[in-house]
Amino acid sequence: MGLLRGRMVTMATTRYASDRGLITRMTVTMFLLGLVYVVLIGVLIAVGVSAIFALIIGGGGLFFQWYFSDRIALYSMGGREVTPEQAPQLHALIDRLCAMADMPKPRVAIADTDMPNAFATGRSRNRAVVCVTTGILRRLDVDELEGVLSHEMSHVAHNDVTVMTVASFAGVLAGFLTRMVMWGGIGRRRDDQNTALLFFAVIIVSMVVYAVSFVLTRMLSRYRELSADRAGALLTGKPSALGSALRKVSGDMATIPVSDLRQAEAFNAFFFAPALANGLSLSSLFATHPPLEKRLEQLAEIARQLGQ
Repeated sequence: MGLLRGRMVTMATTRYASDRGLITRMTVTMFLLGLVYVVLIGVLIAVGVSAIFALIIGGGGLFFQWYFSDRIALYSMGGREVTPEQAPQLHALIDRLCAMADMPKPRVAIADTDMPNAFATGRSRNRAVVCVTTGILRRLDVDELEGVLSHEMSHVAHNDVTVMTVASFAGVLAGFLTRMVMWGGIGRRRDDQNTALLFFAVIIVSMVVYAVSFVLTRMLSRYRELSADRAGALLTGKPSALGSALRKVSGDMATIPVSDLRQAEAFNAFFFAPALANGLSLSSLFATHPPLEKRLEQLAEIARQLGQ
């Protein structure tokens, strides 16, 4: 927690617009998730799981997801790092944004998929990677692509990628440890008269932990997207270009096969625009992104403030 707070404070060292609302939401989210995380570990210890084992699994899993977040995301999306020789225009745009923002250059990657999207990941600014899909490269012009890249690099500058990675782990851990307790045979003997009650308590607490982490990460995710839109548009001074990119990407998402969209839905919290299949789903009920209209309204207001 102290490490994360230190990183949040340093976001002002770039030229991306600072956002106190984002800092406050990230701090509150991590504090509340820390509380439910401690409760979950405590219940597991009460069931009979070794305290050392529970802490190793919990802490080790959290460290693994945080430390290898960039590799996990790139592998899952089929992304590959590219050199300036392989993608000169993409590197040139990121070089320009880094100079404008006065921040380290992230690694650059491309995912070979027609789904138009982009994401940023990595445990720190120095380990960050910005990935775009071939689908978005084919659809956007230079100004629109610059707007999307500025949006994604704002996530890196604000360190909210790290917070989202850590925050999303609480729900994953809840489900994982519950399955270990129920099906792995660890803990108290199954003929213990209190076993049924204890296992029921684990299930209830795990459900609460998952629900709390789900709601908190969705609320944080929606705000961070508005914050990245705002910071990205202010850095480039071209809010209309970012708005145009949003309209293109959101509109063309309907042309992507449903199977591809559903496969990518797990990464929605990190995408520039959500990959949503038609129909009702948890992703549509508990959105990771604010409505498109709200994002466009904010960008239109920024354009008015800039006299455009």
